[in-house]
Amino acid sequence: MNILNASNVSKSYVEETLFDNIKITLNSGETIGLVGRNGEGKTTLLKLLAGLETPSQGVISWKKNVRISYLNQIPDYEKSTSVYQCLKSVFQALNTISKQLEIIENKMSENIEDISTLMSRYGELQTYYEENGGYEIDAKIRKVTHGLNIAHLLETEWGDLSGGERTKVGLAQMLIKPTDLLLLDEPTNHLDFKSIEWLANYIESYEGAAVIVSHDRYFLDETVNQIMEIDQKALHTYNGNYSYFVEEREKRLLAEFETYKTQQKKIKKMKESIKQLRTWASQAKPPNAAMYRRAKSMEKALNRIKRLERPTLNSKKMNMELEEGKRVSNRVVEMENVAKGYDYSLFENVNMLIRRGEHVAIIGDNGTGKSTLLKMILGITSVDEGSIKTANNLKIGYLSQHEFESDNNDTLLNTIREKVNVSEGQARHILANFMFYGKDVFKKVNDLSGGEKIRLRWAQIVNTDYNLLVLDEPTNHLDIDAKETIEDALLDYEGSIIAVSHDRYFLNKLFNTTYLLKDKTLEKFEGNYDYIKEKEFL
Repeated sequence: MNILNASNVSKSYVEETLFDNIKITLNSGETIGLVGRNGEGKTTLLKLLAGLETPSQGVISWKKNVRISYLNQIPDYEKSTSVYQCLKSVFQALNTISKQLEIIENKMSENIEDISTLMSRYGELQTYYEENGGYEIDAKIRKVTHGLNIAHLLETEWGDLSGGERTKVGLAQMLIKPTDLLLLDEPTNHLDFKSIEWLANYIESYEGAAVIVSHDRYFLDETVNQIMEIDQKALHTYNGNYSYFVEEREKRLLAEFETYKTQQKKIKKMKESIKQLRTWASQAKPPNAAMYRRAKSMEKALNRIKRLERPTLNSKKMNMELEEGKRVSNRVVEMENVAKGYDYSLFENVNMLIRRGEHVAIIGDNGTGKSTLLKMILGITSVDEGSIKTANNLKIGYLSQHEFESDNNDTLLNTIREKVNVSEGQARHILANFMFYGKDVFKKVNDLSGGEKIRLRWAQIVNTDYNLLVLDEPTNHLDIDAKETIEDALLDYEGSIIAVSHDRYFLNKLFNTTYLLKDKTLEKFEGNYDYIKEKEFL
């Protein structure tokens, strides 16, 4: 069944055209991955498909009474509202009927004279309530919250949730209500491995159409049967998953570049011929009118040629090289019998040894204490039992998944110079290496997107001589080009790395030593994420 058609759609703002003359057809059962560099207009296109924005040109049409589910922003509720109430509020019409049923039940127990009329009305409402899934609401809520690993939050009040938890509640709302079109923007952010796997299975069995913006390469491979890429204001479609797209995109770009070169040669040859004809015509005695006419005719033909844009084979990327700071002793970080708890025991008897130059990952479900382990290494959080020793002269570069979340009204230029002792000109050069150009350097940190904040922090790290990098979700919010740049730089880094991540591609590419935090214990494996998954330790 056809869900949506977009024809000749363009979207422009005052100074910029995001995309031009694109066409999209969505049918039930299709799952599309929408990819492209940050800033190309992926989120804007989702808003157009959701009907939240209108195109500058073109038409988007939906099937009659289409039900669209899109998380535009984190929902907001009274602080005392429980998560269960937040989720149940999605079923507004059914909740109203439920209340009407309750009122009629009370009336029937009090008013015997009008019982037949009340029973008739009660039967009508109950039939509608049942046919539209009213009695399944609780089961849906518990199924989805269990899958997203937030079932333990159902009785928690909205005001007590973190930003990440609120985002997951918003995602749960999208998944529990009946929809024809599911629009997901970075759905795997804040999810752990089990939740990502559950979400992939959910999407695989989803009967409607889905469009997913994601930079999680494995997730796209698992879920989508078509990739749409926004590149240089155009939309390119590939009938396969992400891995298929990577191969076919390279073929497309090479073919387009060859076509572009062929056209350039033709144009150059025509220009030379026109110039030669005019020279010959002017040198003839008398001037040759026929040659002038031929040159004019060829010039008109040249002007009719639709000029091809030069394909960008290598798009602009961050320029980063990581260098190890002063070498330290071989035993960089050593944990012995470490325990930590709050109102409950988080983990016990944890042992870890990180040697100079070693790159290790820490994985585990959300809430097991991975970020707490990192903060104890940094000295931000104290241990309850045991000890943590670090090498002398250890200089740690820390990247948090919550980078710059606190209020920061300073400019990018000043923020760089706070951490890196450089001149304004040098600071501008550093920021340009991380794709902040011109007036961008005067932006306020508060106004940056999540991905821009991570890039800014990487700019600080790369230009400081650290000998240990402690990374908490270092690729969150970044586009795939940026992720690959960071991965390549970390592969060449000779210092030590301790990283927490749920990006399976990132983990498999970089780390052959992995610590699994599970059931309050930390276990070391000589292998990457796939090795641990294959052995069913997760």
